[in-house]
Amino acid sequence: MKPASLITLVYGTLVSGQATYPNIPARFLHTLEPITALPGGFPWGPRTASNTNPYRLLIKFSVIRKYDFTVSRGTAAPDGYSKNALLINGQFPGPLLEANWHGPQEIQTGDTIQVTLHNQITGPQEGVALHWHGMLQKGTPWMDGVPAISQCPIPYGQSFTYSFTADLYGTSWYHSHYSAQYSGGLLGPMIIHGPSTLPYDIGIKDVGPILLTDYYHRDYFTVMKDVMGTVPAKVPAFSDNNLINGRNNFDCSKVAAGDNTPCESNAGISSFKFTPGKTHLLRLINAGSEGMQKFSLDDHNMTVIANDFVPIIPYTTQVVSLGIAQRTDVLIYAPANASGSYTMRSSIAVYPCSFAHQPDATAIVYYGTSPETCTSTPWPAWVDSIANSCQNDPVDQTVPWFPITPDPAPPVTQLVTIGLTTNSTGHTIWTMNNVAFRGDYNAPILLLSNSGNNSYPFDPEWNVYNFGSSSSVRFVINNPTGFPHPIHLHGHNFFVLAAGAPGDGNFPDGALTNPKNPQRRDVQVVAPNSYIVIQLTADNPGAWPLHCHIAWHVSAGLFLTVLERPDDIKNLKIPSIMAQTCREWSAFTNTTIPNQIDSGL
Repeated sequence: MKPASLITLVYGTLVSGQATYPNIPARFLHTLEPITALPGGFPWGPRTASNTNPYRLLIKFSVIRKYDFTVSRGTAAPDGYSKNALLINGQFPGPLLEANWHGPQEIQTGDTIQVTLHNQITGPQEGVALHWHGMLQKGTPWMDGVPAISQCPIPYGQSFTYSFTADLYGTSWYHSHYSAQYSGGLLGPMIIHGPSTLPYDIGIKDVGPILLTDYYHRDYFTVMKDVMGTVPAKVPAFSDNNLINGRNNFDCSKVAAGDNTPCESNAGISSFKFTPGKTHLLRLINAGSEGMQKFSLDDHNMTVIANDFVPIIPYTTQVVSLGIAQRTDVLIYAPANASGSYTMRSSIAVYPCSFAHQPDATAIVYYGTSPETCTSTPWPAWVDSIANSCQNDPVDQTVPWFPITPDPAPPVTQLVTIGLTTNSTGHTIWTMNNVAFRGDYNAPILLLSNSGNNSYPFDPEWNVYNFGSSSSVRFVINNPTGFPHPIHLHGHNFFVLAAGAPGDGNFPDGALTNPKNPQRRDVQVVAPNSYIVIQLTADNPGAWPLHCHIAWHVSAGLFLTVLERPDDIKNLKIPSIMAQTCREWSAFTNTTIPNQIDSGL
């Protein structure tokens, strides 16, 4: 076995996994220059989850939250197994982003998030782009962070500043959208402070973000080559471990024969201190690559209060299911006489719902001064869900606080069928309507549309759906494959009008659920051999990706672009830095050819 010190010299600073993110000390961020306005004691004033439509455009901004990120390679060992990883400011997971939501009105000040990104990825050099998951980007679609769609990649040695509005509130995350880079480590949590739906204790009682991530010991590019390869047995991407806030133990005796990578068993797990008699807010984020997570806390019930960026009417459960990129905010009450330690659990659903060699992540929740040995046992409902549930909670159970009724007769209904096949060279691909997407980093679709070009020489490979000036669009997505797909739409919280159970087959026309106030969110799992029906209100001109959020599936082509209101896209005042970044990327690729074996996303 190679000495760990030698690996450190070769790859850089050893990262053993970031310590648990700190508790959130206050309900909002407070600044003095400029002064954060606090009408009614909060930046958002009297607005609540139940009395405010959050989807109106903010048009004046005063408070800027600035962050500085450097992305580079280094050595990470969050579970004790050392690997060459992609890091943000030398850490995995990445730094926490925070901002305040102020609420919509005709003229309203609000927080702007500015992140300056420096690309220092070497060995080999790669481009990069960061996506701010769930942000609507109204008025700034070029800041969505998707190469080949909204921007050219940021080349090695260059910097780029993202600037966008904190236009929704709640829990989310950011991640690279360049190839499958985020599976290599380029991700982190994002919290936008806003109104609470139910009262919870301030101060240390907001436990902060809890990232749930399946974890691969192989680098992302190696996994991607197998997933899109010609050997069927290697196509399923089995993860090696599962992490809670970047930590979990790993049994190094299970390392493959001949693998001399430094590995230390019992690297340590995350811990969370609870206070008896208090209510705690946990912000759950599935920031993984493939696995559906099943989250629970022994002997404690959870009250679900939000899915993605949408506050919902609370309900109680003992297990939360999260597909890739989904978030759920839960409240957990600690009894006044609580003591001892309890096991927090997040496990990956069983095959064929997900693929994992070691699916179980644990952490410790403790009362008192320090963690004790846990003897708690899991909820039976959690055990059953891991084995038997490959879907989100029923959509009739997840009802938004603020009611919005979608257009009952949208002018366009688009059928999308998911497919799994091989191309002419025998490589595995995923398709939407028989097309596997492949992007052109040098020709972002949004920038082309802004110049009046809405017909593309590489179509249908770009898989663009131009919906013109349609006021709303309904998608019927049928999934005849035996695997689930967390479907994500950029630029919108869509309405979930129907979601079938595993094995329900294609959508039966007319079978809508709660059409007057359906669930809204930005990711919805379509179950194996089943369907979902989603609908967007076309109030956000842009080129918006609609794709499976399993990293390996979108790399293999499971992606299309929604071109929304191209006549209005043409009138967007896109800043010159976007064209400058494309020129820098072009200069970089004149001497360094990107090894784009996948869709690029």
